Amino acid sequence: MLRTCVRIVPLFALVACLLAQAPAEAAAARTPVVFVHGYNADPGVWGGLREDFKADGYTDAELYSFGYDTHRSVNEVLSGELAAYVENVRRQTGASQVDLVAHSFGSLVTRWYVKFDGAGQSSVAHWVSLAGPNHGTSTAWACALWDQACRDMTPGSYVQKRLAEGDETPGAVRYATWWSNCDEVINPDSSVPLTGATNNAAGCLDHNALLGDDGVSQGVRAFLSS
Repeated sequence: MLRTCVRIVPLFALVACLLAQAPAEAAAARTPVVFVHGYNADPGVWGGLREDFKADGYTDAELYSFGYDTHRSVNEVLSGELAAYVENVRRQTGASQVDLVAHSFGSLVTRWYVKFDGAGQSSVAHWVSLAGPNHGTSTAWACALWDQACRDMTPGSYVQKRLAEGDETPGAVRYATWWSNCDEVINPDSSVPLTGATNNAAGCLDHNALLGDDGVSQGVRAFLSS
């Protein structure tokens, strides 16, 4: 067919002929997803969920896992490190926004970034919290004496008070949470839901089981596609 184009048409028409034979433009790339693990964990916890996203058509170039020292301060250290990481993802991908999916303590790190970083709300399309201590958890008192991150997770901490000020779900970001009534780490269970978010009951699951539950995975992927 190409030889036919070359033989019978001038140059300007050749270009049109070639364009007509080219495959249809690929679908626009998805919004990159940045996974943020919880306390005393690492990016490896996202293996199962990443595979679910890849089964949906995401590529490795659209899936990122932020690794960090979970014993540091949410507001003084970690949210700034996340901000730099998100900006690097945006530069690499050319995307204007990312989706954030956080587990447990990672929910506080990501919330602080979205709420208080100057670029947070404009750089994030969707925010997801799986079993996040969004209003604190009494279990954090067990390590609060020696660990800053645990202090940040205690009810009434500086981080908790600041995040609760004003709008809990600010900006045009779309927010969702998943919580379990059998979560042994988040106490009370009602700590997870946020006013203004789509709050989902995950059923009776252990704290870490939300990371691998099929129903939660399906719900998260459907939310990010909305």
